Amino acid sequence: MNLRFVEAFYWVVTLESVTRAADKLHLTQSAVSARVAALEAELGTALVDRRDRKGFRVTVAGRRFFVYAEQMLNLQREVKAELGGGAARPVVLRVGAIESVLHSWLMEGVHRLRAAHPALALELTVETSPVLVDQLARGALDVALAALPAAGAGVRTRALQPMPMAFAGHTARHRKRGRWRAADLARHELITFQRGSQPHLALLDWLNRAGVAPRVHSLSSISAMAQLVEDGLGIATLPCAVVERLARRAPLKLLGSEVELPPLPIHLSWRDDPASPAHPMLVEQLVGATPAARSRARTANGHRRKR
Repeated sequence: MNLRFVEAFYWVVTLESVTRAADKLHLTQSAVSARVAALEAELGTALVDRRDRKGFRVTVAGRRFFVYAEQMLNLQREVKAELGGGAARPVVLRVGAIESVLHSWLMEGVHRLRAAHPALALELTVETSPVLVDQLARGALDVALAALPAAGAGVRTRALQPMPMAFAGHTARHRKRGRWRAADLARHELITFQRGSQPHLALLDWLNRAGVAPRVHSLSSISAMAQLVEDGLGIATLPCAVVERLARRAPLKLLGSEVELPPLPIHLSWRDDPASPAHPMLVEQLVGATPAARSRARTANGHRRKR
């Protein structure tokens, strides 16, 4: 049995679309359909119902064979890992992340992965959370780090420690002594994430409860937000870790404020599929780069030294 045909069927079922399976496997739709048809001919039964006008549907036999397909592809991966020889095999890992993660700890995670897997090739996509979740569900990504959890067949999600949020200003223009109050912040134009995002909604909620109405700018780029603060347009709501990193090369600083912004949730979602390179070991190495994990590691090392 040709495992390429099995793989084509597996992805057609997992992604519930011949088109998406073709994109995933870098094939034409006709090639994917031909592989599934050849597999059906070999098995002597229909796996996908092509007569269903309501959309995609797997037959009873198809659902039964899907279990075997997953087992065969898992076994194929195990055999390659066990008997593939000593030479490192190229691994392409498609990672999608929101800018908050990119500008804080993601590169630490990439360095960890490269150290453990020298042959690793990274394909990085930086997008908004809804786009990343959709791309992971469609099989266009192996791993997504977003403010929203992903869902779907073959997808697993893990909530990471949220990122504390704060107001960020210009080191020279925002020199107010003491803590910033709601009235102080309301005298400035405010800059936050794209409309409808968690930070945007949290800011609007605070403004409504505080009874103030400054001008609010919504942007989808942290780099652009930082540039606007640099140019004196206003004060931004940003993750503390991002401000601390950007402050090394830009005139940005965290503003001590009486206003407490809710933290930005971060979810790590990955495809737990037989053909996906995002297996648990890679995921754990990526999680090990998060600030919370590094803090726990430093504490553990400190305890060991004291002994």
